[in-house]
Amino acid sequence: MVRATSMKSLLSSKSAAGLPSKYRKSPELVRRSSSPVGRNGCAFRCHCSVSLSQPAAPETSSSSVKKRIVSGVQPTGSIHLGNYLGAIKNWITLQNSYDTLFFIVDLHAITLPYDAQQLSKATRDTAAIYLACGVDTSKASVFVQSHVRAHVELMWLLSSSTPIGWLNRMIQFKEKSRKAGDDNVGAALLTYPVLMASDILLYQSDLVPVGEDQKQHLELTRELAERVNYLYGGRKWKKLGGRGGAIFKVPEPLIPPAGARVMSLTDGLSKMSKSAPSDQSRINLLDPKDFTCLEFDNPERPECNNLLSVYQVVSGKTKEEVAKECQDMNWGTFKIILTDALIDHLIPIQVRYEEIISDSAYLDRVLKEGATKATDIADATLNNVYQAMGFLRR
Repeated sequence: MVRATSMKSLLSSKSAAGLPSKYRKSPELVRRSSSPVGRNGCAFRCHCSVSLSQPAAPETSSSSVKKRIVSGVQPTGSIHLGNYLGAIKNWITLQNSYDTLFFIVDLHAITLPYDAQQLSKATRDTAAIYLACGVDTSKASVFVQSHVRAHVELMWLLSSSTPIGWLNRMIQFKEKSRKAGDDNVGAALLTYPVLMASDILLYQSDLVPVGEDQKQHLELTRELAERVNYLYGGRKWKKLGGRGGAIFKVPEPLIPPAGARVMSLTDGLSKMSKSAPSDQSRINLLDPKDFTCLEFDNPERPECNNLLSVYQVVSGKTKEEVAKECQDMNWGTFKIILTDALIDHLIPIQVRYEEIISDSAYLDRVLKEGATKATDIADATLNNVYQAMGFLRR
């Protein structure tokens, strides 16, 4: 539900036996200096960056085939400024140079208690926000995760090759299960990284945008792809009538360089999050125009740098231009300028969102077409996996 918080009030208050050792190691993603740019927890954890950095241009290649990128956001909570600047806004650039699939990861949304009465509506709202932000369906496929059944089928097949020790080491599972208690945590919270791996490997993805909180999950995906390729690929697959070679591409991370992230407005050391209890900690994409940010008295507080970075991105100015413009500015003046820039940037998105969400037929058609294209790609991968693992052909 979109909050109705006034701008003024926020201003004033606010083991794998027999396998080579490389397939048994603990997942740990190493930052790659040559990688181009790429919510934490259960409400936003699927393949999305939270960096304000701009995505780099794709690597040039003699091949005309575009590299493929997949990414998605959970339909839980309100899509906020951190989601937009860190992930969705970057998609708009990426779709021009890559083969892109952007989906609403509704299956991930049920790993913790959720409102079943709201899931369908939230899924449609999230899809409408994708389109309102500029995702172009002539360049990218937009679909709902649960509409492509191969996601769940491949997850089960991958689960048979996933050591339980790998899952027990996942930091997010440890943190959330510790907070909620074992009796209140479902098995899906433990196994959702396998579903994430399925989401990525189904589409033979070349690159996956990831944030700091998701590097460990992508490394598990990479390790799992290599493990399945070793166990069932190559000559073993060829003997079963397959083409041989690797079953899965091993995806590379699209990691942002060190830089500003969109942080909480009430805690400058924590990332802006849909799950944070206070709605004043974030700016939601569909907030009414009479909103703004918390008042800051100490310029050394992290929130200050956070807001300057937000202003840089929404205004389209360089860091140097922002520094020069704001160097002699007091906070009262800056907050007015930031508010105006946010309003100018977000109002067109809000207007477009209202148009899309009110046209059910159009939105349904977009999601159906996206799911059809995604299913064609996913089924090809899934059939190869079934064959390589020795199943009777359908």
